[in-house]
Amino acid sequence: MIYYKEYKSPIGKLTLVSDGIYLIGLYIDGQKYFLENINEEMQKNDDLIIFKNTEDWLDKYFKGLKPDIKDLKLKPQGSDFRVMVWHILESIPYGEVITYGEIAKKVAKIMDKDKMFSQAIGGAVSHNPISIIVPCHRVVGANNELVGYAGGIDIKKKLLDFEKNTK
Repeated sequence: MIYYKEYKSPIGKLTLVSDGIYLIGLYIDGQKYFLENINEEMQKNDDLIIFKNTEDWLDKYFKGLKPDIKDLKLKPQGSDFRVMVWHILESIPYGEVITYGEIAKKVAKIMDKDKMFSQAIGGAVSHNPISIIVPCHRVVGANNELVGYAGGIDIKKKLLDFEKNTK
């Protein structure tokens, strides 16, 4: 069984999704690929520990603190390639950005390849099922252009501006 809970945030309604132990999804209302990897029936459950921990994490985040991603049990579902890219996203510090090209170089090195195309990275980043916590909003285009965010460029800008003011 897959469980969900809704969380009201300063950027709108978020849907938290869990397998009962791990957080497997955090979706911004109306985002592209909403619940894309969820193939089972979902049941509302407001009492899961992972949801309580995620709400505490989000409360801290939206108060301008820097909660540690390691405080949460995350298990994003996707191909090995996508999961590798999402793990790279987890290492992007608050208030900083990285380009798709920079991630492509990191992935190429991990995979022992000469190069990796930024478009492949963009596909993986855009399908990140755990928005905000796995910070795909911190990925920008060449010349630091704000491009490609499944939650919408306006939300991406809000999150980046918000993080500039974190403590």
